[in-house]
Amino acid sequence: MNVIEINNLTKLYNNNRGIKNISLTVQQGDILGLLGPNGSGKTTVMKAILNLVHSEGDIKVFGMDLHDNFEEIMRRTGALIESPAIYKDMTAYQNVKMHAAMYPHIDKDRIEHILDVVHLLPYKNDKAGRFSLGMKQRLGLAIAFVSDPELIILDEPVNGLDIEGVVEIREIIKRLNEERGVTFLISSHMASEIEKTCNKVAVMYEGELIAKSATEDAMRLHPSMEDYFLSVVKEKRGEVII
Repeated sequence: MNVIEINNLTKLYNNNRGIKNISLTVQQGDILGLLGPNGSGKTTVMKAILNLVHSEGDIKVFGMDLHDNFEEIMRRTGALIESPAIYKDMTAYQNVKMHAAMYPHIDKDRIEHILDVVHLLPYKNDKAGRFSLGMKQRLGLAIAFVSDPELIILDEPVNGLDIEGVVEIREIIKRLNEERGVTFLISSHMASEIEKTCNKVAVMYEGELIAKSATEDAMRLHPSMEDYFLSVVKEKRGEVII
């Protein structure tokens, strides 16, 4: 089953930057990584899937048209796009509770469980304004995870985290995928992180999707994900690959 299916997705901003004719599928159980430099269009793709920007093209999520079934799709989807929507004067627990209010099945135990998953339970009564950048990122992940979604969309999820934090978030993503079958769409400009986290990779460059591969296949043909990325970019530019 295709959890996400986009065809000829286009969104151009006033400066003529954005994305052009993107077609991509994310299958159930995938952890698919959008790999590309800053400004390559990764976030715009994610915003379009979440209906946060007006775009042209077709978008289906869970086999349903995004615009006709937006509320149903969002009930089954969690997301963290750019900076987490966090209220600094509220505690970690209060922030998650507020975002969980639209889901009647979420209770105190679920909120505390998800705070524990992202290693914030000891700080549940601390105000978010006092958190480090990494702790705020974890709180954003807790908000994305709390509804127990089938699909989670994460824009640069390890941004601002130290080495231990990066490893912890990677393990959380893999555990949710393996144990609960959660499908992930993740963006990153860090090739090594895509290599270690994702089973599939799609390369974004200058607003276009220029390559897609199973991570295993990319690594079979290249020494690292970084080399794979550089190879497909050179091919796109028409440069000779030595």
